[in-house]
Amino acid sequence: MGRSVRVTVWNEYRHERSEHHPACKIYPEGIHGAIAKGLRVESDFEVRTATLDEPEHGLTDEVLANTDVLTWWGHAAHGEVRDEIVAKVHQRVLEGMGLIVLHSGHFAKIFRSLMGTTCDLKWREGNDHERLWVVEPGHPITCGLGEYIDMGPEEMYGERFDIPAPETLVFVSWFSGGEIFRSGCCYTRGRGKIFYFRPGHETYPTYYNDDVRRVITNAVRWANPTNGPVPTFGNTQPLEK
Repeated sequence: MGRSVRVTVWNEYRHERSEHHPACKIYPEGIHGAIAKGLRVESDFEVRTATLDEPEHGLTDEVLANTDVLTWWGHAAHGEVRDEIVAKVHQRVLEGMGLIVLHSGHFAKIFRSLMGTTCDLKWREGNDHERLWVVEPGHPITCGLGEYIDMGPEEMYGERFDIPAPETLVFVSWFSGGEIFRSGCCYTRGRGKIFYFRPGHETYPTYYNDDVRRVITNAVRWANPTNGPVPTFGNTQPLEK
């Protein structure tokens, strides 16, 4: 049996600590707590959590060195994430660490730096009904799903989503207001795999949804680093005489 997949679940953890915010009751253990609970049912996952207000945002050199896949949820405090921590996460992705970016993490410094675009979009909080369609049914991230996930009420995200064209587009969302959105996007940067997954507004119990948990679990397995070659850069000698 192979080594466990070492997962770090990162969360801003601000909304859930405010007694006046709906997330306080929906996620009493934090959004990171709900995501981690969904991952811990996997016997080969070793799961830890980290939050914004911990020293070094919980992402010390030791934690990052021992993380195979990092999940990221942020919303109201993107600007408080220190640039030097972002640079370390960026480097770890290039080295092979997987990154799963969730919901409003599209505006996280780490995602924008890896994409090289504004990552801006349309949005609306209005209890729009969301249906999340699988458009790449053979992809590992869709394992165990039906043709779509009926999300029910959710925050609307709409196109144009200012991201590079995904290497693989796995999910597209339809909203009852008429909008569509590229909701499951795969990328590689260096040796690392990146997956952006849209659902997860903090005022809805999205991370208790079995299908959403299945997607995140599948994404962690997909983004887990492979034992491939480490590229060599710079001046080099010829192999042939």
